Amino acid sequence: MTDATSSSAEQPDQPMPVPDQPAAVGSGSEISPAADSTATGTGPQADSASGGRSKYLFFAAVSAVVLALDVGSKAWAEVVLSHRGPFENTIDLIRGHLSLVLAYNKGGAWGMLQGAPDMLRRPFFLLVSVVAVLFIVSLYRRLHANQWALRWGLPLVLGGALGNLTDRIARTGVVDFIDYRGSWVEGMNRLVAKLSPNWVVTDHWPTFNVADIAICVGVGLMALDVLFSRRRPSVGRQNSKLETSSIEPGPSS
Repeated sequence: MTDATSSSAEQPDQPMPVPDQPAAVGSGSEISPAADSTATGTGPQADSASGGRSKYLFFAAVSAVVLALDVGSKAWAEVVLSHRGPFENTIDLIRGHLSLVLAYNKGGAWGMLQGAPDMLRRPFFLLVSVVAVLFIVSLYRRLHANQWALRWGLPLVLGGALGNLTDRIARTGVVDFIDYRGSWVEGMNRLVAKLSPNWVVTDHWPTFNVADIAICVGVGLMALDVLFSRRRPSVGRQNSKLETSSIEPGPSS
């Protein structure tokens, strides 16, 4: 019989069995769903990036359409209306109310600074236009998804501002060609004349263009956004309500 000690010495060493251990959280062998969605471009960061691109594409597209319509309509007005006879320089669309007539406005709205010298007037309006464009772009960057009025209003104002700015750079004045008359305009001017005795009472609205229409519509939408924002709860209040509702006491032991 062999000795038990010698027989055990002759047997080879066997590794001790190691119990199964759970994989460490965050190990390289497992990829979390958030990391996988980020890597494949389908996570919240990718959605935010695509949403930001679409927002700026919409902003640029609307502004470009307004600018193209304004520049094209002014070019058409200069070609068609300037080559008509001395007694046929007007195209009546609605007789007595709406017509097309070519005019150049060297000043601002309602002829502001019309008689000022060029060395003062042009730099002033160029500076105002550049500041307005920078303000519109910076305001659009802080736009929230639920501000639909500003989403349309800001690019309309930007396109109109760029259209009139193009005229101030390339021409001596802004091209206007839409002429309107109405009894309500005369009534409004009579009210203003009561406050300002030197105000001219007329039924004629200052001649305007496509850029002016876009700016007026855009400013109106901006005013609607200000009106609705007073009724809309702020984002900070909504987040605080969500955080408060998410903190609930656990079940008693």
